[in-house]
Amino acid sequence: MLNFQSIKFRLVALGVGLTLIGILVRYFLALPLVREHAHELAATQQLSIATYIARDIDHGITSRQALIERLAADLPPELAGQPEKLTGWLKERLDINPLFNKGLLAVRPDGHGLLGEHPAIANRSQLDYAAADWFLAAVRTKKPAIGKPMRGRVSGDPLIIFSAPVRDSAGNIVTVLAGVAQLNAPGFLDRLQETQLGATGGFLLVSPADRLFVASSDPAMILQPTPRPGVNLLHDRAMAGYRGTGITINAIGVEEFSAMASVPSTGWFVVARMPTKEAFRLVEALGDFMTKSIPALIITVLTLLLLALPRILRPLTDTARAMRNMADGKIRLAPLPVIRDDEVGEVVKGFNFLVERLHKEEAAREASETRLKYLAHHDSLTGLYNRAMLEERLMQALACAQRDGSQIALLFCDLDGFKPVNDQHGHDAGDEVLRQVAHRLIDGRRRIDTVARLGGDEFVVLLTGLKDARSGAAAVARQCLDAIAEPFEVEGKSFTLGMSIGIALHAGVAVAPSYLMAQADIAMYRAKREGKGNCFYMEEAVVAETGHLSG
Repeated sequence: MLNFQSIKFRLVALGVGLTLIGILVRYFLALPLVREHAHELAATQQLSIATYIARDIDHGITSRQALIERLAADLPPELAGQPEKLTGWLKERLDINPLFNKGLLAVRPDGHGLLGEHPAIANRSQLDYAAADWFLAAVRTKKPAIGKPMRGRVSGDPLIIFSAPVRDSAGNIVTVLAGVAQLNAPGFLDRLQETQLGATGGFLLVSPADRLFVASSDPAMILQPTPRPGVNLLHDRAMAGYRGTGITINAIGVEEFSAMASVPSTGWFVVARMPTKEAFRLVEALGDFMTKSIPALIITVLTLLLLALPRILRPLTDTARAMRNMADGKIRLAPLPVIRDDEVGEVVKGFNFLVERLHKEEAAREASETRLKYLAHHDSLTGLYNRAMLEERLMQALACAQRDGSQIALLFCDLDGFKPVNDQHGHDAGDEVLRQVAHRLIDGRRRIDTVARLGGDEFVVLLTGLKDARSGAAAVARQCLDAIAEPFEVEGKSFTLGMSIGIALHAGVAVAPSYLMAQADIAMYRAKREGKGNCFYMEEAVVAETGHLSG
């Protein structure tokens, strides 16, 4: 007969009761908490991805805006009446700055046809541009403008056109210079259109003013109109200006988790979206597992207690006491000795295995955190500092220069002839060349100097604590040019590259790091324009103690 007053029964009842309480706590308290944290983590990660892509797109737009404005300012007005020279000028500028992969156009002042173009595309010169939004905006405002994303009337490709008026000395518009960029061109929007988020998610680039999907991971949505109001409530909020994260039902009835981030220069916004079924599948799987495992868990606990209690009460008490002391921090978390090879011994072995796994996981977590900290400040390919760390070091250097009167030199380095290496020999060969370039640039640098990779084949060398920035920068630039001029040996192949270096110098009061970077970038393009393998100094980057720019 079952004795309800026995210690065995009480312990069994207690064990089963505690098991049920633990299940309820996990199911009604822990699981919702896990869901909440999972949602917060997914929101943070997805918004971070959307923001990164939006900034990348914004950089592509502003770079092209600045380029078309600069080209319009540089175009001699008298070339408007000299078609052959005008075409040659357009070709030369497009070869130097190939951001407009579909060509440069010089449109007649009345918009009826072209004065020149490069490259020449059949029938494009016969088109009428008088009603084009980008042409009208440039003529009316006499300022650079961006057209509405569209499909080319000749090629049918998704395009966006940047325009700027060219005026003579009297202020009359002699032509409208237009740069045509294909939306999915390499380095522009191709990564957004070719990249998926998870297994089934993706990205959208939306123009609220045009109510248009500018780009999408789904090719069928490119340059398609956005849903009408009321179809997708979160989309409606985003069109009205909301930026953040949320869950919504899309136009085809799928529940999605979305994050929206703005592209400031255009008023567009990026949407990173993923079906909630995929985004939170681990949490839902955990909930299903907990639900399905409750009966099995109760039966298992009850069986083990009924079978094991008569023989293990005392040893189990000792073991439990040791475990509690470890959990309370009274003794160090460590394996327990296996006194007997019975059920208690198995429990102890299981505990010891758990301790071992915890130690391994802790070691792995520490290693992972160390790696993440490293990647946060370094380029994963070359091991050099990345843009974020460069900006931090540059801010420190500017503050130090203001404090002690020292001078700074910023060398913006861009490889000449690197693209054929990737195109002809593959990205593995290109990556190895970039690693070798990094080793050569860092060789001989001082501990207080900084060498960083911005991306692609662009590198920056920051020289600090200089007494004579010009001579110091000249010496380092010559070392870099000589080092890069040496052949690169990769898998039995030899490559010869060059480098163009733009140099910005600074001393005195602090300026914005972005200003100094922009000066060095401009100088690099000037160096390329004067002939590859050159250096160019931006003297105006030197600031006297009065705070005024000096030549």
